[in-house]
Amino acid sequence: MPITEPLKSSPVITRYPGNPILRADHVPYGPALVFNAGVTKFRGRYVMMFRNDYGSAADRTLLPSRTTNIGLAYSDDGIHWDVQEKPCFGLHSEEIIRTYDPRLTVIGDRCYVCFAVDTKHGVRGGIAVTDDFESFEVLSLSAPDNRNMVLFPEKIGGKYVRLERPFPVYGKGGKDSFDIWISDSPDLKYWGNTELLLGLESVPFANDKLGPAAPPIRTPHGWLTTFHTVDIDPARGRNGWEDSWKKRYCAGLMLLDLDNPYKIIGLSSEPLLAPEADYEREGGFRNDVIFPGGMILEDDGEVKIYYGAADTVECLAAAHVDELVKLCLKG
Repeated sequence: MPITEPLKSSPVITRYPGNPILRADHVPYGPALVFNAGVTKFRGRYVMMFRNDYGSAADRTLLPSRTTNIGLAYSDDGIHWDVQEKPCFGLHSEEIIRTYDPRLTVIGDRCYVCFAVDTKHGVRGGIAVTDDFESFEVLSLSAPDNRNMVLFPEKIGGKYVRLERPFPVYGKGGKDSFDIWISDSPDLKYWGNTELLLGLESVPFANDKLGPAAPPIRTPHGWLTTFHTVDIDPARGRNGWEDSWKKRYCAGLMLLDLDNPYKIIGLSSEPLLAPEADYEREGGFRNDVIFPGGMILEDDGEVKIYYGAADTVECLAAAHVDELVKLCLKG
């Protein structure tokens, strides 16, 4: 059923007044859209890897999907970005169509990149590692269909842990109804112990699908974890470049047990972020879309949340970590 109640962002979170923080015209090699970035702090500075899609914003057209790649930017403050002169990452082969939607997690002294890959035989999720954002070693690629993977920033119980979203269309009767799952690994290559973490039916502001968003951050109360939610309304018509876009993406928030992240100990019953600002709702490739991909806990307790807006630009919002934990624990 369509969600008829208006969805609003939580009052504890504030959008950066200078949003968007990254647009296509900031990038020297000419993409039409830049969004769904992974952001982290690595060796003393902020690092962003962002998705580039190519085409014509003026004509509202995109080139074939194989032109998608991933760009790189650095920052001293997490707000103003120095975009590098060329894309930094993308897999290329006869089988692979495109690489996109990076998520960054620092474990120890190395940066790990989760990413999605469209192939001729399905969607796959990958994990790579880099020390310099120039060379990347691919550690694993999942079987189809799976993506939206994010890594926890440390081993838990001696295992690496990731969140993921498989696409069980056949098993779900041929329609969207996707959930968040969790797996662990001894070495970041072989994954197992897979269990359902959060089902679509448990989130009142979603009716279509869920998926992981930014990699979790450690707090004294648990792993603070964002996720994206989708609700669909058949009555929605043209809402962006496409002839018909009937979905709305929001950001949700939950808290997972520190020692057993397979256990949810808090879940906000309302969105953390819902599309409200002009750059989230108007003039984009797909309007009414918020998609978090990076979350950084600062020393003063501020949490910076980086998100793609309208599948077109990259934005920033912030809240205090204590307020975010309270949202989860009050339900």
